Amino acid sequence: MTTPQDLFLVSVDVPGARPVEQGDLSLALAGAELIDLLGTRALTLDGERIVPGAALDTGDRMLDEAAAALVRAEPYESVEDWLWRRGRGLAAAYRDDLDRAGQLTGEARRWLPRLGDAPQPDTPARRAAADRWWSNEPVLTALAVPLGIGEDRTDGNENADDAVLTVLATVGDAITELTSVRERRRIENAAFDNIWRAP
Repeated sequence: MTTPQDLFLVSVDVPGARPVEQGDLSLALAGAELIDLLGTRALTLDGERIVPGAALDTGDRMLDEAAAALVRAEPYESVEDWLWRRGRGLAAAYRDDLDRAGQLTGEARRWLPRLGDAPQPDTPARRAAADRWWSNEPVLTALAVPLGIGEDRTDGNENADDAVLTVLATVGDAITELTSVRERRRIENAAFDNIWRAP
């Protein structure tokens, strides 16, 4: 299994401090894709710019799709821009992909239930994600913490290379930014509602 698949399953199966927002999860999944692609040498980072390498077949449809989506013209794309562009709707895409493979419900299917209504069977992918999670794998933990999952865990990424640390920091910043936007809209909507309710 890949880091984004494991992260998606952890977001479904591990209770967090708050419900996981799909926009936050999509940003984290896009970051997880970059980290896995760094590991396959499909890309490198030049500062915060994503420099694509040779096109590789990773053996995973979603990662191959991510690699194909890399901007291959200079000055290349920043990690932040990638997260916002690639992250659009990515949580739903991973849900669909895992469900089609039978890794969410235990059987492959073409239709998709609402995630909250889906049973949570013991599938190989769920077992692998749980094993990685409960072994305190540092990258998976670092991606989950901004989602409100595993906030009591210690940061074990001291030995991660600079590129991975750059991606993790950018994911955290993007989720913080998205949370701020949501909170600002909530306050604005509440103020608007109060204006209309006023006598």
